[in-house]
Amino acid sequence: MLYRKLGKTNENVSILGMGAMRLPVKNENYGDIDQVSSFEMLKYALDNGINYIDTAYPYHNGESEKLLGNFFEKYPQYLEDTFIASKMPSWLIESQKDMGHYLEKQLNSLKMDQIDFYLLHSLKPDYWENLIEKNVFEFLDSAFEEGKIKYTGFSFHGEIDLFFEVIDSYDWDICQIQLNYMDEKHQAGVEGLKYAKSQNLGTVIMEPLRGGCLTRNIPEDVQEIWDLADEPKSPAEWGFKYLWNYEEVDIVLSGMSSMEQIKENIGFSKNGHPHCFTKNDKEIIKEVKMAYRDKVTVDCTSCGYCMPCPEGVDIPQNLNILNNAYMFNDPNGLRMQYMSLLTEKQRASACKMCGECQKMCPQMIPITEKLKEVVDTFEK
Repeated sequence: MLYRKLGKTNENVSILGMGAMRLPVKNENYGDIDQVSSFEMLKYALDNGINYIDTAYPYHNGESEKLLGNFFEKYPQYLEDTFIASKMPSWLIESQKDMGHYLEKQLNSLKMDQIDFYLLHSLKPDYWENLIEKNVFEFLDSAFEEGKIKYTGFSFHGEIDLFFEVIDSYDWDICQIQLNYMDEKHQAGVEGLKYAKSQNLGTVIMEPLRGGCLTRNIPEDVQEIWDLADEPKSPAEWGFKYLWNYEEVDIVLSGMSSMEQIKENIGFSKNGHPHCFTKNDKEIIKEVKMAYRDKVTVDCTSCGYCMPCPEGVDIPQNLNILNNAYMFNDPNGLRMQYMSLLTEKQRASACKMCGECQKMCPQMIPITEKLKEVVDTFEK
């Protein structure tokens, strides 16, 4: 396993982190974690150099933190050398008292006195404004002083201007952003990664494989491009190496759900050095991106002219997820993203077909028709 310094914390962290949100489950029930299999995976991961585990309040319907608490209670020898990251459920906060309530609940679930890295979860404009209004910085300062958290951070799902605002607003230790070779300009993107590193924040990357979309159902034309490489790599290895190639990346998280995935990803990490990509590797990544982009079905630029929708539908996000389903030929995989990223009010099924959005669209997209397609694809 290779290690990098995690920004200003100076902690040595494994370049591969384990995300505890896709652990093996029983009977396809997301809230019923298979403890035996998960414990075996955790032991193997920690025995082979992974030292950063990422969890959160909602993962596995609230059972992920409890599973980790049970694991470290049974195997306390691993705890000293392992960093645990968890997150405040931003969408549930109605007062500063709630912040304390959920932190205590999470500490109890984890059976720990302190969480190493405590992040504000899934920041986007409405969550951020609410947390600021509720004096979240005061809470973080207090929790740090009381020894309940060691380092502070945030995970991010907004646009780049908000990312700059968030970073500049507090003395954060780390940030967690979505990044992969298809999302270089999406959300914080590469620009955000480099800005975070310029401010000496530790950088934690999520969705390196877009929830598995970059490894499943590989189109024939994309595989033909992969096959042009001087050194053969699996689609998963391409995804990880693309990120480790950046010297600004400290940790890449993977929500591994089987022992096979853990062994494979640990194998990839052994050569995950900065600047590990050749010139030919970079050209191949460009070609693969173009091949995927050619499969886009809705010419939406996310300009936002169609917003706000009077019913609250997040039109650009709905169309973006529909495009992803076509690009990666993976509607089942994208269904979970659709349900998790969008509230019921934001989903396409909330559309009343008023047509106001279509009048404003510079691309002249038949938006109401496409929203019906979103419903048919993800909700039926």
